Amino acid sequence: MSPIRRLRAAEGDDTLAEEPNLFTCFEATPPVAATPPDWPQQPHPEELLVGAPRVLVTGATGLLGRAVCREFHSAGWTVTGTGYRRARLRLLRCDLTDEDAVRGLLHEYKPDVIVHCAAERRPDVMERHTEAAVNLNVHATSTLAKEAATCGALFLYISTDYVFDGRNPPYGEDDSPNPLNVYGRSKLEGERETLRHCPGAVVLRVPVLFGEVESVTESVVTSLYLKVQEASEESCTLDHVLQRFPTDARDVAAVCRKLSERARQDPSIRGIFHFSGKEQMTKYEMAVAIAQAFNLPSGHLIPLTEQPAASALRPINSQLNCCRLELLNLSVEPRPFTSAIIDCLWPFTPDKRWRQTVFH
Repeated sequence: MSPIRRLRAAEGDDTLAEEPNLFTCFEATPPVAATPPDWPQQPHPEELLVGAPRVLVTGATGLLGRAVCREFHSAGWTVTGTGYRRARLRLLRCDLTDEDAVRGLLHEYKPDVIVHCAAERRPDVMERHTEAAVNLNVHATSTLAKEAATCGALFLYISTDYVFDGRNPPYGEDDSPNPLNVYGRSKLEGERETLRHCPGAVVLRVPVLFGEVESVTESVVTSLYLKVQEASEESCTLDHVLQRFPTDARDVAAVCRKLSERARQDPSIRGIFHFSGKEQMTKYEMAVAIAQAFNLPSGHLIPLTEQPAASALRPINSQLNCCRLELLNLSVEPRPFTSAIIDCLWPFTPDKRWRQTVFH
């Protein structure tokens, strides 16, 4: 299998913990969890012609994509979700790098809104496999934006705080981007392709995400729970330099819905928006907060006060100024980290692990 096809397999992944070997991380088929009772049924094409507004969600197998599907479904929208290698019951299988497949998909389902969540989001992976990742983050985005403009759908592109270099936060929507790594550059180029081909589109930049995960390692935030559980092992060093603003995917999904609903009525709702959690934390501070939330020891967690070595540079502090959303009353109050992380991780506590098979 080529590197490009391997990265296509990840198009539904969202904010995954970085894995050491791209050439193995998508080969194994993960256990397929039971579909939750509130997951939207895949609509028949004839049902899409009338009635509720229609949304197409790319990357619907990923952390953010799942949250977006649920949010729109609960608000009465007709939801169509796409995946690729991880596509399953009630999701459409679509290779987003195949222009004909994308064109056919939009022609058949005729969405009013497209929320583009699919991306390769692991900076270190992108440094090693740039061409394949850019094929998904840039070229597929360009195709979707062109087709959205052609079919008259609102296009909402999910971007990242990594478009900034982190030297002068907080960053507003009009501040000049200066990404430090391939991931940030690819997402910035995706933004430019979006707005070039679809001027009425919406770009939503968000920071590191966590949420209702299918496995603890699905998010770099929830994966810290594994470090917390190593209390009986050797000490564990964690980054205490890079400042992050962990954000619940459910809050991002709610913002996506609000933006979509308003933009369909008001053409001035276009361009770039920021949304972020409000709590500034390093990985070390997140891990300590997780330990406290579950009444677990944290003495084995050691703050690392030198920037950790990595193949991809990260911004020190890429805090986002979210005033534009707030002034338009399109934001939501972010969930507090402690209560949100309990929501996400309680199914993985020792007495609740049976829930892993039915949680998602």
